[in-house]
Amino acid sequence: MIKKIRALLVDDHMLVLDGLQARLELETNIDVVGTASNGLEALHKSAELKPDLVLMDVSMPILNGLEATKRFKAEQPGVKILMLSMHNDKEYILSLIQSGANGYVLKDVSSDELVQAINTVHQGGTYFSSGASDSLFSASTVSHQCEALTKREMAVLKEVAIGLSNKEVAQSLNISVRTVETHRQNIKNKLNIHTSAGLIKYALANQLIDL
Repeated sequence: MIKKIRALLVDDHMLVLDGLQARLELETNIDVVGTASNGLEALHKSAELKPDLVLMDVSMPILNGLEATKRFKAEQPGVKILMLSMHNDKEYILSLIQSGANGYVLKDVSSDELVQAINTVHQGGTYFSSGASDSLFSASTVSHQCEALTKREMAVLKEVAIGLSNKEVAQSLNISVRTVETHRQNIKNKLNIHTSAGLIKYALANQLIDL
């Protein structure tokens, strides 16, 4: 029996919530366990409902998506956070990456892409819709040197940055999952970056990937 992804939906517009819930309930592997209209309510409901993933708007009253994400990562670090927003501004996206969001999807994506994003984030990857990644890529002007990384570490970094899980990276590079885990830890230590979102930001800033 397939274990369903327990999802909590957060948006201050009831029509948006209703539409998201109706669409996601069509998926056999997603169970919408609840909804909330702001970040504070989402934190309270998540503590009660224990979702695997929170799909959350950025702009909300009482507690917005950015501040809510920071609190989720501090108080409920096991919950994956996928942001849903109409803004493709670089500063919005970078702020959310730094706060610990696992993905960022613009509201103009298809419902199929949203489902793909949910599955990717749930499996331990990261996901940025094309509009969001284009904004980050075109706006990135920071230049860092990657000489500290070996060729294999660079290859692993590129795979991780496009959202692949350790198992998928291992299959892609024909190495063991344990070797991938070792490389990831070495990369984080060398770059002093300790989150997957941080690695994505680094890869985008250094034009290592073009999502």
